[in-house]
Amino acid sequence: MKIAISGKGGVGKTTLSAFLCKWFGDQGHTVLAIDADPATNLGTALAFPDADSLPPITEMKDLIAERTGAKPGSMGGFFKLNPKVDDLPEKIAISDGNIRLMIMGGVQQGGTGCLCPENALLKTLVAHLILGRNEVVVMDMAAGLEHLGRGTAQAVDRLIIVVEPGRRSIDVAQRIRTLAGDIGLKNLYLVGNKVRGSGDREFLQKALEGFPFIGFIPYDGKIIEADLKGEFAADVSAETRAALEQIAITITAGDDS
Repeated sequence: MKIAISGKGGVGKTTLSAFLCKWFGDQGHTVLAIDADPATNLGTALAFPDADSLPPITEMKDLIAERTGAKPGSMGGFFKLNPKVDDLPEKIAISDGNIRLMIMGGVQQGGTGCLCPENALLKTLVAHLILGRNEVVVMDMAAGLEHLGRGTAQAVDRLIIVVEPGRRSIDVAQRIRTLAGDIGLKNLYLVGNKVRGSGDREFLQKALEGFPFIGFIPYDGKIIEADLKGEFAADVSAETRAALEQIAITITAGDDS
């Protein structure tokens, strides 16, 4: 199962990413947690003890130079477009139980990215993680899809867009759907978050008519408290936990009803 999670900043996509990593891990799967959001908060949401000491791959200058044959930050010139990456999950990821964390770092020039060694390494690595690994992969992404190329995107099992009741969140969701269509990513689903009642749910469904929703997560102050403390949001309400677990089950079953 390869899952990419996107949405406007602050909607709760990192919280959902962390829960899915923990849920799949509890089911006995080996999980690769990929922080592909420049905000790099997934390690904190997972409460990884050494997350602060793990630099983004885009800042690993010696590694980038070794694998691509070019100095990071250089534009044009000659460098390897398909550098060796298959050993990187074992070499540079940090582990907590059966979950391994990798932090990608920001992609230059949103949208198409830049023709530079850093992006060549990231694109090749993401393609390897999605196309060449047997683990569950959960990617916490920014509102764009810069880390995904056409061939890679078509192998993603689920692109989940997290939305909250609000016009900006809805606008971002619509833009992500357009971007997904541009690269051939078809398995797109929505999760409503911070839902305070039936009114919020109906608002999202009406504003995003035609999008398949696979779940709605209630507004829960415990999630905010956990975020402020840098902890995994384990102490949520029974209603929130049930909603999160149902989303995970639906993703696994491929049931988008």
